[in-house]
Amino acid sequence: MANRIDTTAGRAALDATRAALVAAEKPARSDYATAVRYLLQLLDEKAPGNSVEVRVPPFGAVQVVQGPRHTRGTPPNVVELDPATWIAVATGSEPWSAALAAGRIHASGTRADLTGLLPLRP
Repeated sequence: MANRIDTTAGRAALDATRAALVAAEKPARSDYATAVRYLLQLLDEKAPGNSVEVRVPPFGAVQVVQGPRHTRGTPPNVVELDPATWIAVATGSEPWSAALAAGRIHASGTRADLTGLLPLRP
């Protein structure tokens, strides 16, 4: 990821975003983007590598997990989910298996199961 997000700023954005989502309100776009990117940054720190691409449009994507390096075209191992689902599974408020079963996570490839890496500890 290009710019490192400071822990204090990441936690503040995550707290503000989670509070808005719990209240069924739309989070401030800057908080939402920072929260998503902060959690992607934590995932990258926990499982560095290039074999799985985790996409959370429109806010970010990161390649993680040790394994074969991917450089061109569509990666063989892709996880894509919306920002609210990413925050829920990354923080442990929703299990990966429940979000996957509900169709809110699109995962393809043999390494695209992040169960063992989540939740993160922001």
